Amino acid sequence: MSPKEETRLTGIGVSSGIVIGKVYLIDRAKVTYSLNSVGKSGITPEIKRFRRAIEHSKKQLTEVSDKIRGDHFDEFKHIIDAHFLILQDRMIVDDTEKIIRDDQVNAEWALKIQHEKISQFFKELDDEYLSERMADVDYVVERIMRNLVGKRQESITGITEDVIVVAHDLSPADTAQIDRKVIKGFVTDIGGRTSHTAIMARSLEIPSVVGLETVSAMVKNGDCIIVNGTTGQVIINPSSEVRIEYEELLKRYQDEERELLSITELAAVTTDGYRMSLMANIEMPHEIKSIKEHGAEGIGLYRTEFIYLNRKSLPTEDEHFEVYKYVVENMKPKVTIIRTFDLGGDRFLSPIDLAQEMNPAMGLRAIRFCLKEVDIFKDQLRAILRASAYGPVKIMFPMISGIEEIRLTKMILEEAKDDLIGRGVPFDENIEIGTMMEVPSAMIIADLLAKEVDFFSIGTNDLIQYSLAIDRVNEHVNYLYEPLHPAVLRMIGGVVHAAHERGIKVGMCGEMAGEPLYLPILVGIGLDELSMNAMSILRVKKILREISYKDCRTITDEILTFATAREIDRYVFLELRDRFPTIFSNNNITH
Repeated sequence: MSPKEETRLTGIGVSSGIVIGKVYLIDRAKVTYSLNSVGKSGITPEIKRFRRAIEHSKKQLTEVSDKIRGDHFDEFKHIIDAHFLILQDRMIVDDTEKIIRDDQVNAEWALKIQHEKISQFFKELDDEYLSERMADVDYVVERIMRNLVGKRQESITGITEDVIVVAHDLSPADTAQIDRKVIKGFVTDIGGRTSHTAIMARSLEIPSVVGLETVSAMVKNGDCIIVNGTTGQVIINPSSEVRIEYEELLKRYQDEERELLSITELAAVTTDGYRMSLMANIEMPHEIKSIKEHGAEGIGLYRTEFIYLNRKSLPTEDEHFEVYKYVVENMKPKVTIIRTFDLGGDRFLSPIDLAQEMNPAMGLRAIRFCLKEVDIFKDQLRAILRASAYGPVKIMFPMISGIEEIRLTKMILEEAKDDLIGRGVPFDENIEIGTMMEVPSAMIIADLLAKEVDFFSIGTNDLIQYSLAIDRVNEHVNYLYEPLHPAVLRMIGGVVHAAHERGIKVGMCGEMAGEPLYLPILVGIGLDELSMNAMSILRVKKILREISYKDCRTITDEILTFATAREIDRYVFLELRDRFPTIFSNNNITH
């Protein structure tokens, strides 16, 4: 019998680390069904069958929730709760039943049609984080489908030996039940950096790679597999030489991780005394544990969009408050910077009477939506203000493009303060406010905006997209998404200069902030604060503590004379490769 052939794949590394082990394949081939006409007499029985499948799905989720509640993954329960809300959402329940009635078709086919409509709705969202929330709807629909056709939902529980899980995808219900004692990593065909699967992988701190497309079809139970969650590389059935190579790499990685943990409490300061604050971005409250363990100096970006998603009605002020209070109390005395929601009317599953937009990414979203729907905005502002009585809080406003917007925003904030004063509710009356600098017009008038706020935070994800006129989720032009484009770097430098002239601080909270390769440039430009995912903090801190501000200034002055992002990228890589061979090497970064 010939040895199994070694196969190498590259996906998206979403949780750092290296693991070598045996495959545990979760085979969840999609259920099959066909179109059946039920006739007028079959409508009522078909609707009843659909409702039974819904109730059975709720029962299954309750069982999952009970299992989670009994162990240390209780913080993931709220994601299961979101699935309960999807099971009750009118877009799933009412609209599917309407198709059964109008078209006189079987429940499976009606649900398929409605699922396709919802999928198209999400695909039109020009936002990676929000479009990937479609995965939650997919999980719920697949669960209902399996219950309609009577097919068992395979469980991830019951694994008793060390394995690496391979699946087409893992639901939040799956990942919430992962036992880290035996499940050492996982890989999936689909998923992105901001999917629930990726977020949970980082929270569990197990090496994980997603977006491998066909990995679940290429492995069998018991196959040997190597997963590099740092680079996104996966090797199936490695040769003995490759396995030895990765065992040595794993040992070096583990030694490095131990070394990194030893600097958790040390200051983020260069060799010549330049101090930076290293903060964390969070999306969910359960991430607090991880960011504390990795030495975050606070929360530099708390995205609040999840509060609005997968629900039948808008969240109340009290619902906002309870979530923010939990985060703030658990972070104090460190600061929490809460960003007001960056959503448009097209992104609520709850009904809002707004016209459909051709280009929602540059339409009525973020602060523009808030200034139109003031009551919704004030609910969130009052809740944030109330939470400020329980620990240090700053408020950050997204997608500010001009002076009038920030002045109107400040006026509404003052009205929210007056509401609370009238109710006798305590809050921090000197709460600081800042703007996300992510729209080119705001970058150009940074000197004027600096007079209106207490701090800036540069959101590089949208800034790069808007500045370079590209859709970063469009596969035909995403090669143009270049963080080191000279225009982007010059805008960042201009904002830092304008802010410092006015005496206010500038942070960065986009993906660029957590990339070690970019650190010397960001230091050289003069940023005061970087906010990133928890897993990046210590690696960035290690490099920061071993470089000098003077050298970073030299590098930055040099690269600002270059004409292309490729030249800049290559120059910085070569400068750092010799200093930090375990982080910057041809084995783990390709340049």
